[in-house]
Amino acid sequence: MNVKKLQNEIRDLKKYNNVTILAHYYQPIEIQEIADFLGDSLGLSRTAREKTNTEYIIFAGVDFMAETASILNQDKHVLIPNPESCCPMAAYLTPEMVSTFKKRYPKLPAVVYVNSTALVKAESDICCTSANAVKIVSKIKNEFKSEGVLFGPDANLADYVEQKSKIKTIKMPNDGNCYVHSMLTSKDVNQIKIEYPSAMFLAHPECVREVRELADFVGSTTQMFNYAKENENREFIIGTEKGLLERLTSDFPNKKFYLAKEKMICYNMKKHNLELIKYLLENLDDKNFEVKVPKQVAERALIPINKMLDYS
Repeated sequence: MNVKKLQNEIRDLKKYNNVTILAHYYQPIEIQEIADFLGDSLGLSRTAREKTNTEYIIFAGVDFMAETASILNQDKHVLIPNPESCCPMAAYLTPEMVSTFKKRYPKLPAVVYVNSTALVKAESDICCTSANAVKIVSKIKNEFKSEGVLFGPDANLADYVEQKSKIKTIKMPNDGNCYVHSMLTSKDVNQIKIEYPSAMFLAHPECVREVRELADFVGSTTQMFNYAKENENREFIIGTEKGLLERLTSDFPNKKFYLAKEKMICYNMKKHNLELIKYLLENLDDKNFEVKVPKQVAERALIPINKMLDYS
C-alpha cells in the first residue's frame, strides 16, 4: 500500500464530496494526517457542534465519540470507518446502573464521562471529559448544593477528581477503567525513569493513583500535547496511548518522546484504516457505517452535553 498516494486520493475525495473528517489523537498517524480536525474528546465535541458545516462527518474514533457527534448534529450523517471500534470502558456503565445509583443517592448529581454510550448520557445530569472533570464536578456540586457526586464509568478518573477537588465521588461502578491506562504501573514508570533520567513524565488521569503521583504533569491528551509543546524540557515520557506519542514525534522533531510502556495501544482505536475511509468517501450512503442516535435519546443526551460545554 502506497500510504501517500492513498492519503492524496482521500484528500481529493473529501474535497469533492464536501466531507469533514474528525480524528482522535489515538488514531494511527496516517489517519491523523488526513483529518480536518484532530483532538481529544472535549475538543472534538466542540468541533462537532461549532465547526462542522458539511452534510457528512467521518469520525475516526470509537463508537461513543461518533454518537456524541450524532447527538450534536442530528441534521447530518455521521459515519464511523469501522463500526466494531468500540470503547471497553463505556461498556462498564449501563443506563440501568445510572438509574439505580440515582435512586440510591437521590440528592447527588450524576456526572458521566463522555466515554459512555448515548443512552447513559441521557440518564446523567452532566457530562465531562478528562480535561474538564475537576471543574465540572465542582460546578455541578455547587449547582445541586450536594455533598458529593456520582461519577462513572472510569473509577481512576473519579479518584483523580476526588483527589484534586476534595469532593466525594461515588464511583459508578467501582471497577470501571480504561485497559490501556490501567496497565501502566508505578514499577513501569520507575523503570523507564531510570532509562531516561532527564525526561519529564506526563500521565493521563485515567492512570491509577500510584502512577499519577509519579508524574510531572497530569492531564488529558490535548493538555499533555500542549504541555510538551510549551515546556522547555527536551525529553518526555508519555503515559497515554501510543497515538499521542506519534503525533508529538511528528510535530516536534527537535524533542524526544518515549512511551511509558510499549503495550499502551488501544486496539479498538486502531481498527480504522485509510482503505476504510476511502471506501466511505466513495459510498457515503452505506448505512452500515452510519451512527445515528434516535431523536428522543439525542434530545435527552444533549442536555448534559450542552451543560458540559457551557460549563467548560
